[in-house]
Amino acid sequence: MEPDWFDYAKRAQWLRAAVLGANDGLVSTASLMMGVGAVRQDVKAMILTGFAGLVAGACSMAIGEFVSVYSQYDIQVAQMRRDQELGRRRGGQAPAEVEGGDKEEEEEGLPNPMQAAAASGLAFSVGAMVPLLAASFIKAYKVRIGVMFAAVSLALVVFGWIGAVLGRAPVVKSGMRVLVGGWVAMALTFALTKSVDSSRMDWV
Repeated sequence: MEPDWFDYAKRAQWLRAAVLGANDGLVSTASLMMGVGAVRQDVKAMILTGFAGLVAGACSMAIGEFVSVYSQYDIQVAQMRRDQELGRRRGGQAPAEVEGGDKEEEEEGLPNPMQAAAASGLAFSVGAMVPLLAASFIKAYKVRIGVMFAAVSLALVVFGWIGAVLGRAPVVKSGMRVLVGGWVAMALTFALTKSVDSSRMDWV
């Protein structure tokens, strides 16, 4: 049981960042493109919007993950130093050493901000590429929307399944949760953008 526990704890950091980034990239980029598609049938406008969303989202996710994980890193390092100082004041060993822990093993367990940032940004880009590729080569508006919706739905199921398997969560429930969440996001973006456009934006 111990090796399994160690393996899951070891990859929890990059797994969380990768799954979250991929789903965010997929849903946010697809929703942006759906929103633009609600008011403009031009394929170029949809592609440019999706590409801008990919770049902005990947940078935002990477920076946010870096700051978040670095804060966690600082907290854990500060705690390690407090433990070591406490051990020295007591004239003995730090708590981790008393329990038989190894300082090197403890340092290996520290979160890696760069790794988390890279995983998050890359995963976001991978997810965002799905709607971009699905819409890039189709000029017919209705066919383009349909193909993009189908591709995004399939990717949502795949990402949900991967996250569930690696995290030992219920596969069907996890996949459906991710799928329905993506549908809701795309539908809301499409409907709200369409309604704002229908009002002709008289208030502007």
